[in-house]
Amino acid sequence: MNLRIPFHRVNWVNTSFLFVITSVGIIAGPIFLFKNSVSPLMWGLFAFYMIATGLSITLGYHRLFSHLSFKARWPVRLATLVFGACAFENSVIHWASDHRRHHKHVDGEEDPYDISKGFFWAHMGWILFKLDAEQPIDNVKDLRRDALVRFQDKFYVWIAVGAGLVLPAVIGYIEAGAVGAWAGFLIVGALRVVLVQQCTFFINSLCHMIGNQPYSTRCSARDSWVMALVTYGEGYHNYHHEFQHDYRNGVKPWNFDPTKWSIMILEKLGLVSDLRRVPTTKIVGAEMVEAKRKAEARLAELSQQGSLSEQAAAKIEELVAQLSKNLEELEEMVTEKVETSRENVKRWRKETKELIAQLGALRPLPA
Repeated sequence: MNLRIPFHRVNWVNTSFLFVITSVGIIAGPIFLFKNSVSPLMWGLFAFYMIATGLSITLGYHRLFSHLSFKARWPVRLATLVFGACAFENSVIHWASDHRRHHKHVDGEEDPYDISKGFFWAHMGWILFKLDAEQPIDNVKDLRRDALVRFQDKFYVWIAVGAGLVLPAVIGYIEAGAVGAWAGFLIVGALRVVLVQQCTFFINSLCHMIGNQPYSTRCSARDSWVMALVTYGEGYHNYHHEFQHDYRNGVKPWNFDPTKWSIMILEKLGLVSDLRRVPTTKIVGAEMVEAKRKAEARLAELSQQGSLSEQAAAKIEELVAQLSKNLEELEEMVTEKVETSRENVKRWRKETKELIAQLGALRPLPA
């Protein structure tokens, strides 16, 4: 196999940095841990930086700046801009511009991390290689009006290196000399950067390949509770692509979404406001429409093959008919602006879930 690398398109700055920081983080970091003990202070600092930088990407870069899902006072904006820079994922202006373009052109040629170009491209290839035609940063004019955002964009490298790598090393040196400084640089700095970056990259790659699509199949985005565990709730990606301006990704009460909980706490403290929420009726309606579409498609497929029992087909058709009736009921309530009761929502969801379960249990007749 003749693998040709388009060297003329290599982004040497990004490639060099990612190669160095990843190598240092996953090679030098473990070697240091094998040969040295790390103090409780350094482990505490590692945990703090993991949470602070991770949430600054999900809560700040993503939901606040990219999607304007809520409004934040200056202390929240400043904190997420500083620690977001420490994740070494570019300034928020560039990050948000790419992300907004991703949502506008998802799975298309102009999608910066288009999954149709393969896992590696969506994961990090788009960072390593320049597009044939560079995309203009013309979709973040609102962010440029924020003085703090402009400051971060101008001094991004200094903030990232100073607060993300040098500061932990200095704290380590003050505590334990040279060994502490190496612990701060290698563990709190480099290893933490690699872990946070890879978790972010997995949203662009794995969450467009693996998981469920309960709200829509109009694009490749999928819900993955596993990815939600390591990305502060960002794994509910199918919901996010269907309702991108909602401050919640894990909209169900049992969904693991620490970013959502953090925003709710900040609202209680008066630090954020104007949280944008999609009405429950709209969410339930999307679930019902998608379940109905999948059921009808599956029925048509198996009926065409002649591999579905009459009893199974009748049961699915009955459930689809009930779902159609529920949708009409919901649409009528929305049109007439009638408040939907919790009992109705619970019933609609229960019957939708029953249809999905029946679909999952469908098996073609033996040949």
